[in-house]
Amino acid sequence: MESKPIVMDHFSTVHTSYVVNFKFTNNITILTGSSATGKTASFSFIKECMAINPDILCLNYLDYQKNIKEIVSHAKGKLIVIDNADILLNDETRKYISLDGKNQYLIIGRNPKNLFATKENLFELVSKKNGEQTEFQIEPYL
Repeated sequence: MESKPIVMDHFSTVHTSYVVNFKFTNNITILTGSSATGKTASFSFIKECMAINPDILCLNYLDYQKNIKEIVSHAKGKLIVIDNADILLNDETRKYISLDGKNQYLIIGRNPKNLFATKENLFELVSKKNGEQTEFQIEPYL
């Protein structure tokens, strides 16, 4: 499902020797790929920005006991970043997210089931070494 980002086209932050530099082309971006590529590290760096940017809402395994659908349904105008999406999102929540027109999503996981995703929604994390810094970017998957 292709739709333009409604909260932000670009997100960037610097954390010690890491740079997160994401350009969003869709309202739902599914970040997938192999283990140990930096996906959860990128989530952590974005989560730090949540303290100063009210447009960001981050959820991960620590929120496992919470009602994720209720949390996202009460949000408006947020970039909602969900790490460990494979365990956090049930089918009902996935369907809600796929039709949500008031928030933007960055979903980190391997299973895009029930998100009405197409190849335009699937991305992988790519890291590039620039001197002493490692820059994380997202690129189309496959």
